[in-house]
Amino acid sequence: MRALIKKIVHPVLNRWYQRRTKSTQGYRNHGLDLLIFPDVFHPGVFLSTNIFIRFLKTKDLQNKRILELGAGSGMISFFCAKQGAEVTASDINENALDGLRSNAERNQILINVVASNLFESINPNDFDMILINPPYYPRNPQNQKDEAFYCGVNFEYFHAFFTQIEEKLQDNVDLLMILSVDCDLSMIKKIGMDHGFDMKVVHATTKRMERNYIFQIVPN
Repeated sequence: MRALIKKIVHPVLNRWYQRRTKSTQGYRNHGLDLLIFPDVFHPGVFLSTNIFIRFLKTKDLQNKRILELGAGSGMISFFCAKQGAEVTASDINENALDGLRSNAERNQILINVVASNLFESINPNDFDMILINPPYYPRNPQNQKDEAFYCGVNFEYFHAFFTQIEEKLQDNVDLLMILSVDCDLSMIKKIGMDHGFDMKVVHATTKRMERNYIFQIVPN
């Protein structure tokens, strides 16, 4: 039933989202006052960002070295920094990078902003915890806005991600990824397994008929 409803309403929601993200939007939550720049993933429209933050509220983040990989609006990064973490936020979207710097100043929160395609400019072992809210729809992105949603028709994002952590990641890094039931969880888990990683559910919640999971990624 959910799949049928989504198929019917998705075109309307997509047009609305495209119009909304053409201009800068204000968004307030979790004690943060953000400007969401054009073509940047909006944390108030989709569920994943706030689900991740509610999960992180149960964790002691004080003095943790945290990387948000593909940070987008940076709401997760700013939340973690407010809890006393030392935070690095990365992205490849120039508008997202500009927004991260602007919102850090706007909220008077210190974070390190890095332009990086996955771990190309980052050493994952510099962190205690890495947080990922990845693109997962199997289609090739056509522009920087698409990069937040589409992982490539053959799941290229996940192949690259797991290849890089297979080559670089040490065992003591806590690696957490949020995914929706809407994505091909079996395919993503298989890609991870092929690179020597298991994905263990550490949190699951359902909202608006959508099931979201937070996975801890560990060597198998």
